[in-house]
Amino acid sequence: MEAGRSGALEAEAHILVVEDDGEMRTLIAKFLRQNGFRVTGARDGREMWETLAGSPVDLVLLDVMLPGQSGLDLCRALRAKSGVPIIMVTARGEETDRVLGLELGADDYIPKPFGRAELLARVRALLRRSRGEAGQPVAGATGDGLVFGGWSLDTRRRELAAPDGTVIDLSGGEYDLLLAFCEHPQRVLSREQLLDLARNRMAFSGTERAVDVMVSRLRRKLEPTEDSPTIIKTIRGAGYMLVPAVKRGA
Repeated sequence: MEAGRSGALEAEAHILVVEDDGEMRTLIAKFLRQNGFRVTGARDGREMWETLAGSPVDLVLLDVMLPGQSGLDLCRALRAKSGVPIIMVTARGEETDRVLGLELGADDYIPKPFGRAELLARVRALLRRSRGEAGQPVAGATGDGLVFGGWSLDTRRRELAAPDGTVIDLSGGEYDLLLAFCEHPQRVLSREQLLDLARNRMAFSGTERAVDVMVSRLRRKLEPTEDSPTIIKTIRGAGYMLVPAVKRGA
């Protein structure tokens, strides 16, 4: 991103840092403010909800280990109410927490201890993606809508509509994965390929297990019942494939 666009993006962005360690919360907030962001700190879930009720937030940096409700519980509750981008902060080596965070709706995660450059890269990438500034053009498509199996994906608004017209909420990670499938329909994509496609849009340190989690989340939305047509098919030993053809919408 050009320096001017980066500065404009950050000047507008409000980040909520939910961290019970006062020293860590202060350091993170100071660093983000130095890079042009508006930052509010919260010690626990109560303060998090108070902040969210009082002002719009563009991204939540959410620690897993919190007093009272854990960060995972808060992630689940927050995702049920809002599509705000969420980065989970986990203890290094705790893959279970990272995977569970993704299953509950987090968009990315960063393990402690983390470097400042990595934190800044992840925050910037997720903000760009959530605001539609980092998306790549879909191969062969010049319009704003992609249609597959009765579903439609509006790439300008980043909205998914079901065959009956109902708008389905997608997290940032789910949108990126679905767009990757739509760019390569009816082709088997390995987990490694899907990770590479995700990295084209965000600084995501995912694992193959994380891809499985994201696919599972997408399936629950695209194939909500046992009678639903198969949209994403598992190819044993190879990866996944978007079954329907993709056409550009009007």
